[in-house]
Amino acid sequence: MRLLFLGDVVGRSGREVVCGNLPTLKDKLKLDLIVLNGENAAGGFGITEKICHQFYDVGVDVITTGNHVWDQREIVAYIDSDPRLLRPINYPKGTPGRGAGVFTARDGRKVLVVHVMLRLFMDPLDDPFAAVDHALAHQRLGNTVSAIVLDVHGEATSEKMAMGHFVDGRVSLAVGTHTHVPTADWQILSGGTAYATDVGMCGDYDSVIGMSKEVPIARFTRKMPTERLAPAMGEATLCAMYLETDDETGLAKHVAPLRVGGRLAPHWPL
Repeated sequence: MRLLFLGDVVGRSGREVVCGNLPTLKDKLKLDLIVLNGENAAGGFGITEKICHQFYDVGVDVITTGNHVWDQREIVAYIDSDPRLLRPINYPKGTPGRGAGVFTARDGRKVLVVHVMLRLFMDPLDDPFAAVDHALAHQRLGNTVSAIVLDVHGEATSEKMAMGHFVDGRVSLAVGTHTHVPTADWQILSGGTAYATDVGMCGDYDSVIGMSKEVPIARFTRKMPTERLAPAMGEATLCAMYLETDDETGLAKHVAPLRVGGRLAPHWPL
């Protein structure tokens, strides 16, 4: 099975690089399932129903989010009606939406996607390790589902790596989101799970993690209130992680980054 996970989409430039390139990438790579983190897609803060459908129209199968999931208030009323839009699984019981789902790939096989938010330097949600463990107890890789993808949304590299090793051998791909900077540690762990600490963002890298530079610099240098952060609007780089799985076990056979456009060096995963 061939899967693609696209990093955090930031603002209009991020949406444009995704929508402009994904149909071609889907065909060239013969992708069976596409997952995208869209928590910064609406002006850098949250996502809307309209943007969700823009992504679905170009081939995205599942959208994950993160700590900005509720920034666009309309999503609170919408999320229960869209099973393909996930919020972190470790929100307290009673929170709208869902944190995991089983989705049908283009060849008919089933893929479990789980989305979790970590706690170091983040909102103090329920135990992410216990939440993931509970989600995986209900599905078996290579048995009830052909692949499992875990979006690990977190700030601290240590906590992300700990989660990767915690699920090693139980998921196909554990990939980090949130910090918007692609890391160079993509690998297949000893138990067969593909891992990367952060996939990077789909956004303009002539920026401060996707935001226009002036306001973040002023906040750091002056420690005074400033105007609202706004996404950088230059040419974006599409950052994603490509995965091929073993048809029998569901574990990783090949993992590599994909980068297209913008300022970062291009990288083709094959």
